[in-house]
Amino acid sequence: MEKQVIPVLDMSCAVCAATVEKTVSELPGVAEASVNFSANTLQVVYDPKKISLRDMQTAVQSAGYDLVISENAEADAADAERRHYVAQKRRTVGAWIFGIPVMVLSMCFHEPPIWLMWLLMVLTLPVLYLGRSFYTSGWKAARKGRANMDTLVMLSTAVSFVFSLFTTIYPRFWESLGLVPHVYYESVAMIIAFVLSGKLLEARAKQSTSASIRSLMGLQPKTARLVDESGEERDVPIGMLRPGNRVSVRPGEKIPVDGVLLEGSSYVDESMISGESEAVAKQSGDRVLAGTLNQRGAFLIQVEASGADTVLSRMVRMVREAQGSKAPVQGIVDKVSAVFVPTVIALAILTFTIWVAVSGWGMFPYALLSAVSVLVIACPCALGLATPTALTVGIGKAAQQHILIKDAFALENMCRVNAVVLDKTGTLTEGHPQVVDEQLYPDFEQFAPVLLAAETRSEHPLALALADTLRQRGYRPADDLADFESLTGRGVTCTSGGTTFWVGNRALAEERLPGVSVPDGYTAYFGNDRELLALFEVKDALKATSREAVEQLKRCGIEVYMLTGDKESTAAEVARAAGIDHYRWGVLPDDKERFVAELQQAGKCVAMVGDGINDSQALARADVSVAMGKGTDVAMDVAMVTLMNSDLLLLPRAVTLSRRTVRIIRENLFWAFGYNVVCIPVAAGVLYPVGLLLTPMWASAAMAFSSVSVVLNSLRLR
Repeated sequence: MEKQVIPVLDMSCAVCAATVEKTVSELPGVAEASVNFSANTLQVVYDPKKISLRDMQTAVQSAGYDLVISENAEADAADAERRHYVAQKRRTVGAWIFGIPVMVLSMCFHEPPIWLMWLLMVLTLPVLYLGRSFYTSGWKAARKGRANMDTLVMLSTAVSFVFSLFTTIYPRFWESLGLVPHVYYESVAMIIAFVLSGKLLEARAKQSTSASIRSLMGLQPKTARLVDESGEERDVPIGMLRPGNRVSVRPGEKIPVDGVLLEGSSYVDESMISGESEAVAKQSGDRVLAGTLNQRGAFLIQVEASGADTVLSRMVRMVREAQGSKAPVQGIVDKVSAVFVPTVIALAILTFTIWVAVSGWGMFPYALLSAVSVLVIACPCALGLATPTALTVGIGKAAQQHILIKDAFALENMCRVNAVVLDKTGTLTEGHPQVVDEQLYPDFEQFAPVLLAAETRSEHPLALALADTLRQRGYRPADDLADFESLTGRGVTCTSGGTTFWVGNRALAEERLPGVSVPDGYTAYFGNDRELLALFEVKDALKATSREAVEQLKRCGIEVYMLTGDKESTAAEVARAAGIDHYRWGVLPDDKERFVAELQQAGKCVAMVGDGINDSQALARADVSVAMGKGTDVAMDVAMVTLMNSDLLLLPRAVTLSRRTVRIIRENLFWAFGYNVVCIPVAAGVLYPVGLLLTPMWASAAMAFSSVSVVLNSLRLR
């Protein structure tokens, strides 16, 4: 099975999206299909042995829409959308140029003379031509036995125009019935002008919802400087590069591929991937990522991955798939959208019938106006945009803040989390021991190279931290180290220059220096048989932001728990420093999973935060799994949410963003449903007894506003 996100063209409403989705999902070989109306994308899981993308495109085209399946689908779709937007803008301006005179002239004459009727008809014909897309789309849908938003516009304007044309040609028919002949060309012109305006504003706003993903896509260069066997350089498109190729990068340029430095060194700004603001030193053998910025030196890279295979492309692909997924609440909207247009048409017919039945044929014009208003004011677009626009903005915003959310289900689940379980090592702490305190005696400077040589040979985890610290201070290991011996559970001994040295715990220090007062509270002691030379406190330090992150989670009403395999004293110290009240120590992977299950049985919605590998059981059990990492090491395929750097403050930020997004989805759905529930009866004429009857012109304005308001509300997330 393969998974693809494919741009879709020519959709005008949520019903169109449902039509495309149903068309594709019914094809043989397609396991799953989901259309995001806001992003104009189709996310499909299919068997390439049974069906091709070209087959899907043919099926979608027969339904009146199109898929973009070229090699540069994203660019081609963006270009098509730009052309569509420009054409839409021209049609909208043209509709208003002809529509305003129609409206003004209609308002000037209560009973228009025959010459004015003909003039209004002539001015309305260009508006009908400019709005022809409603008729072509509505007709295509009708041929397939379906109805969409364009069907409502087509019916309402066609009925109004045909009635007005009949009256213009044969006004005596109505006079013979004792009725004043009225025409409704202004309704036709204004409905088309307002709906075109709404579509234009909606398209512009929808472009803003995808701004986050476009900014991610813009990070990766389109070309690279390929170095051939002779050493000559030439610019080539990224798509031409293959693993093993060599690429040169100059100072100030973006790195075009994922690869390994072969020659040169520099500092690279990786903040766009990891969020870490400090530039990272890179030397021969170090890995670099596409989209990051080379600051100083020039270097040569051996390509490991390019184009769609880079870490950045994986991020973009993951965000796109997440934006194209559906939140559970969207299922309600899909069911409503499927029957929305037929229901509205039935309500329009019912409205006309009731008007005529109650008031007689003398109220025919009002009956017609009310039926047309019902067709125009109903808006499946607002319902269809309510969820996907908020999801698109929310997930894109999260990606900008280095939070990758796998799908809409994870986003919706995250807002319900009321218990967070944190793994200690690498999540709350730095994940590797560091020297956090020391006491150096006068002779230490002379014998530091001996300590470095001894710790380099030692296999103890703390030895690496000591060795790294000494190297950073410029020391070089002694080259005459001899008689190296490891003392299990205590430390090591060795000789240098005829003197015996040792490094280990306090017990070893007291054994080697009987009668000497050895200070307590340090991890590593270094000395010789005559004196104590240095004391070091080495521990896995708490991250600088861990305590603030825990406090923010608590302010969100979330209980925080810590699990660790360390001993009780270490767990207690870290928990106290991080401000965590609930913790367990000495736990194994099975214990972590059981603990998460216990919290769930107690009614908690649990988020488990770990590295995605040794915490995999607990991550799988949790309601929301969160992986900590620095971009390349994150468990993207395991976790529902991935924090792209080591800053735990991203976790409360993800919770807050999730809650805001879900709240806006609910607001959108409330207003979208409420709009239709309130406005359709008003359009039908329930307020006519108190003197209020909504004309088709204002009904079309209200419909256009409802769609735009939903998108604008979603954009508040930005």
